[in-house]
Amino acid sequence: MSVIALTPLDLAIAASLVLVLALISWRTRLGIGRQLVIGALRTAVQLSLLGLVLKFIFDNEAWWWTTLVASIMLLAAGREVMARQKRPLRGWWGFGVGTTSMMVSSFGVTFLGLRTMIGVEPWYDPQYAIPLLGMLLGNTMTGVALGVDRLLQSVIREKETIEQRLLLGQDRTEALLALSREAIRAGLIPIVNAMAAAGLVSLPGMMTGQILAGSPPTEAVKYQILIMFLIAAGTGLGVICSVRLTARRLFDERHRLRLDRLAG
Repeated sequence: MSVIALTPLDLAIAASLVLVLALISWRTRLGIGRQLVIGALRTAVQLSLLGLVLKFIFDNEAWWWTTLVASIMLLAAGREVMARQKRPLRGWWGFGVGTTSMMVSSFGVTFLGLRTMIGVEPWYDPQYAIPLLGMLLGNTMTGVALGVDRLLQSVIREKETIEQRLLLGQDRTEALLALSREAIRAGLIPIVNAMAAAGLVSLPGMMTGQILAGSPPTEAVKYQILIMFLIAAGTGLGVICSVRLTARRLFDERHRLRLDRLAG
């Protein structure tokens, strides 16, 4: 089964649908028309450039090219995590907590998947390493952003309650235990919902892409199951790590709450 090539006209028709949506937004004063257009332009430009970059990397397979692309993806994901928070941690911490958590979780799970389950040789083969890391980073980024933002907003809202618990003799871990649990749950909701709906409500992206490319549906399903499990593990580890690092940063060595460490 051959792949059906898309023409510029096909993409233009799809883009026109976004423009119609932006027009509706403008007429109904929703205030997101400009963001829709900018988002569509960024999607087209960024993915087009990515296609050229990946073609070059696939043609010149080397571990340093894979590492370079992976590092750029990680830094971009860390910036997005910080940008999605209303009041991130000040200074390097606002960027570092999310980036470190995603590096430990997503890179670790990706390496494990490539070396053991997929078994590709060499393990840094960009055809497998970059798409797999991209899927893990994208989902982990969403989970980390939701979890950390939920924790920070809850701490700001419950400031007096937390300080009362500290006065009663609780340490910082005990004082934030309930809020940390809720933040972790919030960060895991997207991947839990995705797994629950897979195959019933939606066809996941990787499986759909493989089927459109001509792979047997049964093989596409096995890959998608593997990817979903890896994403769940990476997201879970990333959210737990980021929430705990953030919670620790909100207190000093004497277990005093320090909201002055938040931006804004």
